[in-house]
Amino acid sequence: MSRHPEVKWAQRADKVFITVQLSDSKDAKVNLEPEGVFSFSGTAGTGNTHYELKLDLYDKVVVEESKINVGVRSIFCILEKAEKVWWKKLLRRDGKAPHYVKVDWDKWVDEDEDKGAGDLDLGGMDFSNFGGMGGMGDMGGMGDMMGGMGGMGEFEDSDDEGQEETKPADKVEGDAKPDEHGAGTSEKKEAEAST
Repeated sequence: MSRHPEVKWAQRADKVFITVQLSDSKDAKVNLEPEGVFSFSGTAGTGNTHYELKLDLYDKVVVEESKINVGVRSIFCILEKAEKVWWKKLLRRDGKAPHYVKVDWDKWVDEDEDKGAGDLDLGGMDFSNFGGMGGMGDMGGMGDMMGGMGGMGEFEDSDDEGQEETKPADKVEGDAKPDEHGAGTSEKKEAEAST
């Protein structure tokens, strides 16, 4: 019996980002069809557990313009939309998405803030075109040649890196008024001494 790997997704007006979360995958095969069918199969883990999934995407895609990167921890795909419009959801079907499909909040941008994929830091990933592989996207054995992603840490916000944490200025003794935050230390001592 096969299992479903976790899938994360985000979008821009012209692209859909799909990340199949599967560490140390072997024999990874990805297939993308112009009608918007995304398929994945592969094995992972010490017991060589088989994983597979098939997603009927919301709309059509351009296979030749789409790209893929097989990394150590995941398979990351950039799918080029056939029409440059925002999709209401990832999948064509009605109802909620399956439990293994989640929004990738690290890559998500709201429609009104969309500047294209140029705002996404891909950390120098090496991508192959789906179309360059005969449209099949069969990635079996190619993970080593393409260079690993090195982990999803490359996508995390790096605004805080290299910056010192700022702390509020130390309070000067006696700054707090007794009726505000409780009696300050010096006020307590004075009150005790006068009684």
